[in-house]
Amino acid sequence: MRMKRVFGIFIATSTLASLAACSVSTTPGGTESGGKKSTGSLSIGFSQATQQSPFYVQLRTGAEQAAKKAGAKLNFADAGDDVTKQNNDIQDLITRGVDVLLVNPVDPKGVKAGLAAAKAAGIPVVSVDRPVPSGAVAQVGRDNKEMGRLVGAEVAKALGAQGGKVIEIKGDAGGAVARDRGAGFHEAVAANSKIKIVSGPYCDYIRSKAVTAMQDLLQTNPDVKAVYAHNDDMALGALQVLKENNRTDVKVAGVDGLMEAVKSIASDGPYLATALNDPISLGATAVTTALDVQAGKKVPASVDAGTGLIDPANAATYTGSSTFALTGKE
Repeated sequence: MRMKRVFGIFIATSTLASLAACSVSTTPGGTESGGKKSTGSLSIGFSQATQQSPFYVQLRTGAEQAAKKAGAKLNFADAGDDVTKQNNDIQDLITRGVDVLLVNPVDPKGVKAGLAAAKAAGIPVVSVDRPVPSGAVAQVGRDNKEMGRLVGAEVAKALGAQGGKVIEIKGDAGGAVARDRGAGFHEAVAANSKIKIVSGPYCDYIRSKAVTAMQDLLQTNPDVKAVYAHNDDMALGALQVLKENNRTDVKVAGVDGLMEAVKSIASDGPYLATALNDPISLGATAVTTALDVQAGKKVPASVDAGTGLIDPANAATYTGSSTFALTGKE
């Protein structure tokens, strides 16, 4: 990740406490001043890596809805893609007296200090979307390698025996999600020796960064036949550049089932495929898992929320008003 510093020691100063408190919101209730929990509801802490991606905005929404339905309080903190701030946020959530902690890490290794603090406080941790090497009793996510494999197989089928050049726009450097989505895609197209993958930059799952990257990549690779991005937001950024340059002959594919992408697939455009990754259901599953862990129930070390391919054959069944395609529609 961009920030590799690990917050090793939490300094209990009034300035740090006030800054951390400003970064944390509570839904639907809260905690009383002085770190005391309000009486009644179970309190869940959710330390989120960033809100700069629509996927993570919806992940928060899913967690909030599930917590409210369960009668629990969800204390949310946005790390702003800063691992040091995330460690501060985790410490603040601990101070507020949460019963269980959800963590979507900025840097899986960089949150080691925060997870150690949670362990010392006797607060169980469930990692969400991005797994951590250790320190979590369960991981809730999806098989990102399978997502890449599903989309890669569709791209390989579209390119056919003649193959061609495929530009890959990557997620975050060092992230397990980006690694697995890349690996699955590479495995799926490996059988066709005529498919050549051009490695693009890490664009952190942000559309505007993918737009900038694609402008350069198209100039240096005018013979490109397809673009694969590690999420739909970046793929749509690449598609924007292709359209601006009248290159609707280039196939585009992504991951996550962003509704804008699903509608493009359904309209028979150059957008070829995406993989289902409903963040609302993922957030709900994370909260359910956290509540089970806190209640002392036995939960799997890895909870897979499932995925599936969205292509021209089924895209119409997934179209709707939601931000992402929802699970269970077929």
